[in-house]
Amino acid sequence: MSSFFLACAVLGGGILLLQLVASVIGLGHDAHHELHGVHLAEEGLNLFSVRALAAGVAFFGVGGLAGMSTPLRALLAIPAALALGGAAMVGVAYATRAILRLEDDGSLRVENAIGTTGSVYLSIPPARTGLGKIHVQVQSRLVEYQAVTSHSEPLPTGAPVLVVDVIDSDTVDVVPDPITLKTEVVDVVH
Repeated sequence: MSSFFLACAVLGGGILLLQLVASVIGLGHDAHHELHGVHLAEEGLNLFSVRALAAGVAFFGVGGLAGMSTPLRALLAIPAALALGGAAMVGVAYATRAILRLEDDGSLRVENAIGTTGSVYLSIPPARTGLGKIHVQVQSRLVEYQAVTSHSEPLPTGAPVLVVDVIDSDTVDVVPDPITLKTEVVDVVH
């Protein structure tokens, strides 16, 4: 049984060592492939990544060897191996998630404002004759943008608006929020 635990420790440790060497020489990109586009850093732990599994196998072997060195041998070896292996998998998954959160690009992209609703901060002149300002939530932040509208009426301060286009890096095109307009029409009818 000791040779089984030793094989697990060597196999898991060897895979971890190969990954370390590969990342040092520029070949280790599995963490990027595991998480980019899916944002697992926000969705949960990836316990089945190569790193987490390799760490689990390595520490399963180490825990088993430690248990085999006690007088209780196999009686203690299996629970120790399972506990250390599981803890290593979870620990590596947490560490990977934390590291990848640091890589997340927090740049505010004005394009992400399209389709969001906000409110007029400084009234917006009609028919693109001037600029006003709006407040809108983009990427979980309250942002202020300059705004124009093609609408025939001016949009007063406090009016709900929908962002329909981006003019430049700090200017958006808005229209009155159609959902709010429908609600107002229903309230007037009733």
